[in-house]
Amino acid sequence: MNEIKFCDIEGIRVGHSENLEAGTGCTVVICEEGASGGVEVRGGAPGTRETDLLNPTEMVEKIHAVMLSGGSAFGLDAAAGVMEYLESNNIGFDVSITKVPIVCQAVLFDLVCGNGKIRPDKKMGFDACVNSESLKEDLNGNIGAGTGATVGKILGPQFSMKGGLGTYAVQIGDLQIGAIVAVNCLGDVIDPSTNEIIAGALDENLESFVNTEEVMISQYSKKNNVFNGNTTIGIIATNAILTKAEANKVASMAHNGFGRTMRPAHTMVDGDTIFTMATGKVNSDINVVGLLSARVMEKAIINAIKSAESSYGFKSYKEKINL
Repeated sequence: MNEIKFCDIEGIRVGHSENLEAGTGCTVVICEEGASGGVEVRGGAPGTRETDLLNPTEMVEKIHAVMLSGGSAFGLDAAAGVMEYLESNNIGFDVSITKVPIVCQAVLFDLVCGNGKIRPDKKMGFDACVNSESLKEDLNGNIGAGTGATVGKILGPQFSMKGGLGTYAVQIGDLQIGAIVAVNCLGDVIDPSTNEIIAGALDENLESFVNTEEVMISQYSKKNNVFNGNTTIGIIATNAILTKAEANKVASMAHNGFGRTMRPAHTMVDGDTIFTMATGKVNSDINVVGLLSARVMEKAIINAIKSAESSYGFKSYKEKINL
């Protein structure tokens, strides 16, 4: 098994656009030929677009792009730019008078970074598509949908740390599979290889981790909603041949990568969502694709945290934190 670039997976392109002053951005994965799509939403507070059509019982068989965006629900506007770009390039579901692009999307909350009144919009979505035409390297950290991502928010934003965007991909024979993810969780991020927290809620001195799960357990009787501004969103891309039903199963299995690295994951205040895009080039065992999807997602999450730079008043992994 060899590590490869996510952007080298057969049949896809990746693009990013961001506003660094505002602290927000978006990331798009495009498949011009159309990909079998799946999705699994496990968080209790998702912001999504076009997820219902990924049900295997629905008519449309292929999707053309998935957008990951900041801006909370306002960021759903960014998909309009993807629609415009794809239609102008004659990409989409043929309805005779035009081609209608099938664009799915999930958003995360990053309004506490930079200028919360500036959000990903149609132009930013369009620009991300244009940027995908020339992007040849994987970008991680404070980029695209990860620009304003933060983690460890149980005690409020003043004790949180910087999250970010991460990628990781592998190839076995001719099978390629990778993950791209914007990490913006309520909980702490754990490195499974050491079982240690590498980013999360900080103590009052901003020097040590408080352990989010232990804080939550100690406050079990409190019913006030202190959990605001979360959600981790990602995409599994593969050149495997998958049906829509199988693509949905792969998205489901990929959530194991969330469970291994974020504690807690899938809370009522996270909108945790994973999409699958399968470009349909290589025969493969869905069980292998599923287990690898969890593994690459796990690695992408760690890469997001370790690549993030301190910004907008949030410390990053790169600053020394006492374990």
